[in-house]
Amino acid sequence: MSEFANNTTSSFLAGGLSTALAMTCVAPVVTINVRMMHDNPKTISSGNVVRYTGMVDCFTHIAREQGIKAFWRGNLINVIRFSPSHAFSFAFKDGIKGFFPKADKNAELGKFFMINMASGGLAGATSPLVIYPLDFARNRLVTDGASGTRRSKAQFNGIVDCIMKTVASGGIRALYHGYGISVMGIIPYRAVYFGLFDTLSGYNPFQKDESNSKRTVSKLICAQTSAITATYISYPFDTVRRRLQMQSDKPSTNTGRLIYNGIYDCLIKIIRNEGASALFKGVRRTGSNLHTVSAALALVFFSELTVAESS
Repeated sequence: MSEFANNTTSSFLAGGLSTALAMTCVAPVVTINVRMMHDNPKTISSGNVVRYTGMVDCFTHIAREQGIKAFWRGNLINVIRFSPSHAFSFAFKDGIKGFFPKADKNAELGKFFMINMASGGLAGATSPLVIYPLDFARNRLVTDGASGTRRSKAQFNGIVDCIMKTVASGGIRALYHGYGISVMGIIPYRAVYFGLFDTLSGYNPFQKDESNSKRTVSKLICAQTSAITATYISYPFDTVRRRLQMQSDKPSTNTGRLIYNGIYDCLIKIIRNEGASALFKGVRRTGSNLHTVSAALALVFFSELTVAESS
């Protein structure tokens, strides 16, 4: 039990650090991407000419006008917000995998792959159990007192008070309102994200190569493949989740009823009315953006950190 706790703690720390490093690495490119997305003629008051001619030009302008530190502005907030959930995912994944029987990757490929997928999916389902109440309380605090009157009094006095009052009025379950729909897209994503990477790593001939470049590049290829595949496979679930959230208990103006009556009904109506391709609207933009790069780097950093720790 002590060994299990130590391994889980090590994975948690390595997972959090890996996520922080990955986000920090891609932060300059994210900054440039955001600047260029918002840089159009309508936003330039001096004229109708786009200010940046390309990524290099944007980089030069930012560095000259605001300094190198500007590329990481806001990165710390993102790291603090997202690192804990990813850290729990890494920790739970390794901990859960320890409860499954061992599988020989050479003789039992199917079993080996399914164990990796199951541990990743279960990690995706359990890690939000820790983070979700905090995220729920944060959202409640943001809207606290916004009742439409100028003198409306805040109901909660901080995050702890918010959690305590919520539990007192509705029990522990009240902290998890909307949990099911939130994890609907996380479970398949984490299953493929972790499961495919662990499986590919098991067959990676350069996984333990002494050459840093060969080992790192091979791991990055496995990680990027896993991140992109996970995005495409989980995207239909994410589409359904967004549709259900947008409806947000608001009935259709024509019938007075909810447009979708649950996950299955939403899925069927989207396919029937809009075609199966509607489930993947925007996936190319999402699948090729910096999110997959950051996710892939987190896997590579985690792999390298855990290897360094065990050696």
